[in-house]
Amino acid sequence: MKYCDFNGCHYKISKGRYCEEHKRNKPRKKKDKKNIYHHENNPFYRTDAWKYDRSQVYERENGCCQRCGRFVFGRSAHVHHVIPIKEDSTLKLEENNLRLLCPVCHTIEENEDKPKKVFPSYFGSPPIKN
Repeated sequence: MKYCDFNGCHYKISKGRYCEEHKRNKPRKKKDKKNIYHHENNPFYRTDAWKYDRSQVYERENGCCQRCGRFVFGRSAHVHHVIPIKEDSTLKLEENNLRLLCPVCHTIEENEDKPKKVFPSYFGSPPIKN
């Protein structure tokens, strides 16, 4: 027998962490996260062109996450498309569209809802004049 883990509760329980009064009756709601792995692009990620660009981005950033600055070793380094492939497939091998991220930052970037402001000159095209 042990005491309930709820702060200030003095009930003894035989199993679990909480007594009947303090245990959760309904399961926690999990935040609905986007699936960051777009499986329809799997064949693309196996191409030599992608593997080359991925290694170039890793070398360009010296193995450091562009969001938090931590060193990311080898296969745990994620290369993120600023503009996703499903939005513009012509930019999938554009090095300026690729960022090196650690797994934690990659999940955060993929689940952000706010659209990124991307300037056309970033990809080498001429600026649009009003």
